[in-house]
Amino acid sequence: MNDVAPQARGLAVALGPDGLPRCPWGLSALEYVAYHDEEWGRPVTDDQGIFERLCLEAFQSGLSWLTILRKRENFRAAFGDFDIHTVAGFGPGDESRLLADAGIVRNRAKIQAAVANARAALDLPAGLAAVVWRYADLGAQGPRTLADVPATTPGSTALARELKRHGFRFVGPTTAYATLQACGVVDDHLQGCFRRGAYRAEYPPAAEPPSDPVQT
Repeated sequence: MNDVAPQARGLAVALGPDGLPRCPWGLSALEYVAYHDEEWGRPVTDDQGIFERLCLEAFQSGLSWLTILRKRENFRAAFGDFDIHTVAGFGPGDESRLLADAGIVRNRAKIQAAVANARAALDLPAGLAAVVWRYADLGAQGPRTLADVPATTPGSTALARELKRHGFRFVGPTTAYATLQACGVVDDHLQGCFRRGAYRAEYPPAAEPPSDPVQT
């Protein structure tokens, strides 16, 4: 989550109306509550799921993540539910269609990057998920406040470098790290958040789950 307002950076967990402690950004809008509680930080281990989040994080660059969430179903419809083979087959006609679609973010460079990234993903011998999960970092302590959550890490910088080497576009260290957070490859729920460490049973076998107690 890389678009938190500066004035909120020092905040720790906050209690929601239901009495559950959450990362404070997860209470800032109705869409954020569902995204925080049900998806953000939950392990995504399939290529299509990771490709979707990588694309959406790239489209979010320079915008609010809330904007992307509110357009997410439009994105899915426009990009064939982010099926990698489908997007890889997009041509000039699809680019024109997408640029005319007011339901998504109409940015030519980002649209072209999504298509290029689908083609690059198909060329990865082990698949996109295998590449991304090599950068799993599921440390036990976790951030205490939003100020402790980094925008980039050495791992996200290395992932961005590797993806670019394979032909991916619009994937810098910040976008790469936001993707790692969204896909549960890192667990950046704050200490005390009821979702911190909640997904350990869902981590792929090669990942080391956090050792703090599971919260339910």
